[in-house]
Amino acid sequence: MTDVSAPSLDHLRTFVTVHRTGSLTRAAQLLGLSQATVSAHVQAVEAVVGFPVFERGRAGVTTTAKGLELARRVAAHLDAIEDAVSPPGLGGDAERAVHVGGPAEILSLMVVPRIAELIAAANAPVRLTFGLAQELLDALAGGALDVVVSAVPPQREGLTAVPFYDEEFVLVAAPTWAGRDPETVPVVAYAENLPIVRRYWRSIFDRAPSALRVAAVIPDLRGIREAVLGGVGMSVLPAYMVAEDLRSGGLIALDEPEVAPLNTLYLATRSGDAERFPAVSAVVDTLRRFIA
Repeated sequence: MTDVSAPSLDHLRTFVTVHRTGSLTRAAQLLGLSQATVSAHVQAVEAVVGFPVFERGRAGVTTTAKGLELARRVAAHLDAIEDAVSPPGLGGDAERAVHVGGPAEILSLMVVPRIAELIAAANAPVRLTFGLAQELLDALAGGALDVVVSAVPPQREGLTAVPFYDEEFVLVAAPTWAGRDPETVPVVAYAENLPIVRRYWRSIFDRAPSALRVAAVIPDLRGIREAVLGGVGMSVLPAYMVAEDLRSGGLIALDEPEVAPLNTLYLATRSGDAERFPAVSAVVDTLRRFIA
């Protein structure tokens, strides 16, 4: 007969990972388990505690009120056990790296040139991961990252985020396009659906762009900048990326609104990590100073 007097630590770790990611599938990927095994672990926890810990839905799972209370009671203890048996931890030992995720453009332009300062502040090696906000937040929730620079606030339990920087966006082109109606200038876009350009048009012109011609799609803002400098067309880029180009005349602003469109960035960590780990706290404080 199976003893269900207490769930195993593996089962509890699976439960906490599902809670943090909001997805059985994502938890399975992070833990290196099959989805069936993850489901079995969750069922084993429910058999012991005597109540459902998740509500299943089309978009994933939502932690029940009792499940949330259980997660609050056990998550910190599980993290502490992993800290105790892992290689030297973030509490000051320089051998354990701090893993930072964020948009490639921001980390490359604002952090990489000063990464020696970041390493010194953390007193630990630093590992950078580039990616989109949601996938990075999933990795943060699952423990693969320690700090994430995110363009969206995380909407999940177990993560803490604070707004710290407002990106300004500028509609730019090479000087050869000066005086042209922006509607007639070809677009260098981040994606086929023009996500950044569309947001600019709605914010400034109060409508969606309807007649723009896409000259090229380049899913990297640094590549878009190079194409625009080369005269391919116009694009909407962060002000920090093109400030020097505008000063030197390499690029011009095709539109100068009174209030530039803004995109708020957030610094996200697992709840309590900045207090528990001096290295994480130091990285957060240093990133605030770098990205400003």
